[in-house]
Amino acid sequence: DPQQLEVATSGKRRLRRFIVIDEVVDELYGSKIREYFEENNVQHKILALPTTEETKSMDLVLNILQEVQNFSIDRRTEPIIAIGGGVCLDIVGLAASLYRRRTPYIRVPTTLLSYVDASVGAKNGVNFLQCKNKLGGYTPPVASFLDRSFIQSIPRRHISNGLGEILKMALMKHKGLFDLLKSHGKYLLDTKFQSNSGFDDHRDAALQTTRIAIETMLEELAPNLWEDDLDRLVDFGHLISPELEMRVLPSLMHGEAVNIDMAFMTYVAYVRGLITAEEKEQIIQCMRGLELPVWHSGCSWSLIKKALMERLKHSGGQPRMPLPTGLGIAEIFNDTSEETLERAYKLWVRD
Repeated sequence: DPQQLEVATSGKRRLRRFIVIDEVVDELYGSKIREYFEENNVQHKILALPTTEETKSMDLVLNILQEVQNFSIDRRTEPIIAIGGGVCLDIVGLAASLYRRRTPYIRVPTTLLSYVDASVGAKNGVNFLQCKNKLGGYTPPVASFLDRSFIQSIPRRHISNGLGEILKMALMKHKGLFDLLKSHGKYLLDTKFQSNSGFDDHRDAALQTTRIAIETMLEELAPNLWEDDLDRLVDFGHLISPELEMRVLPSLMHGEAVNIDMAFMTYVAYVRGLITAEEKEQIIQCMRGLELPVWHSGCSWSLIKKALMERLKHSGGQPRMPLPTGLGIAEIFNDTSEETLERAYKLWVRD
């Protein structure tokens, strides 16, 4: 808005910003962020919080809103800024959507998972009654600022965790992305997704991988932002994983739980004859190459049945099961029998 820009740059009114930052990110980057706002003469409040699956609750949302109220913002011109991983972005998004019915907010993802997943789309939410994201809404941010340099300070396991969501999009929609992950997975882990022109063999695999992952995610989400259509390829890996993730907290990260779900569903696709034995092995070996778990003792047959019953409740009485039908192509299925699921489970556990 030219008028807002003029006010902001004319010095007539001092800029003000309310920032919520994950406390671990604050330890690493907090001083730089404060210096930035001070140098640009921005009045600011930085609220550092522990944002984990265990603290992802309405209590934390209300704590944020109390601080927002104390700071007092103009909801038209002073967006709340969220800096952190996916949990932080989810919590702050929900808080912003509730404050005065809708306050604009900006996402700044600092993990690979949030960079390719939470930064895209409109959803936000918190856990409730031991259920993942049971409370939430659809309020897109006014912007997402993507900066891969944040990823260089996160542990290797967190990068592997983000690769789980990238692999999801590769298996559902993009064989080229799958090939990139097979060929460059270890390099991406070793270099923490930082671009390095000195490695000609890898042709900036980090930029290619993240760009394709985000573009394919947007292709799926943009036409169906409010999930009016419940047939969603992006739900691959998300049928069993919510139940598993919450059951074994904090032993599995989100992308790890998603990958275990995807590994099982790969066996389901194989037992149904949708993919060959060679394709199944390629997928499982790619997962191992990305240092992702392909099985967990907590993923029992009874948990799988319970998770799929929950799925039926929230997806219009149909399982709407996304399954690969090859490498980089997929379809939604509603006719997978319990016998097929059990055969796939036994084969998966045996392997």
